[in-house]
Amino acid sequence: MDPCCETKASELAALRLRQSRVLIAVLAINLTMFCLEFGAGVLSGSTALLADSLDMLGDALVYGFSLFVLHRSPSWRARAALAKGGIMAAFGVGVLFEAFVRLATGVPPAAPIMATIGVVALLANTSCFALLWRHRGDDLNLRSTWLCSRNDLIANAAVVAAAAAVAWSRSLWPDFVVGLGIAVLFLRTAASVLRESIAELARARSRPLESSG
Repeated sequence: MDPCCETKASELAALRLRQSRVLIAVLAINLTMFCLEFGAGVLSGSTALLADSLDMLGDALVYGFSLFVLHRSPSWRARAALAKGGIMAAFGVGVLFEAFVRLATGVPPAAPIMATIGVVALLANTSCFALLWRHRGDDLNLRSTWLCSRNDLIANAAVVAAAAAVAWSRSLWPDFVVGLGIAVLFLRTAASVLRESIAELARARSRPLESSG
């Protein structure tokens, strides 16, 4: 084998190893935060916390998909991104439904629990964002994973702001509005990931035809 090719192969293997370690770390963080936020969301009656907990679970599934295709072909990675886009869209619809169910009860959530857990989630996702930052341009798989982390930071900050607004107004409306906002963010990002993954799949399918021609 050409020495240059050997160098490139070893560099690629090292990159995949670094990616794997990062994905395992953020997977563990998101699974832990899902359990914490879901319990706190049920305890406090907060739509925003429940939505954010499902976000954490969705991200854990996303990172699991990313680990599964890490050493696979571009077409496999595009399929994983397509699946991730579908998961994000499904959770967006689920958050919309949950927000309206909570609105029907008319009871405001417990603001102190919202604020405390929101800050913890913000710190956890900041660490995930920092871990994923250097890999955001590696490929479509890692880019879609980084987009999930970026959205998490926005959602976490919104939860903390909603907690402050609930405490000040003693109303459930801030919690409801943030739940809707998270759902819209999910759906917009899902649409972007789905478009990119469909385009990548189309390119992957056309390559054998191009090479045979």
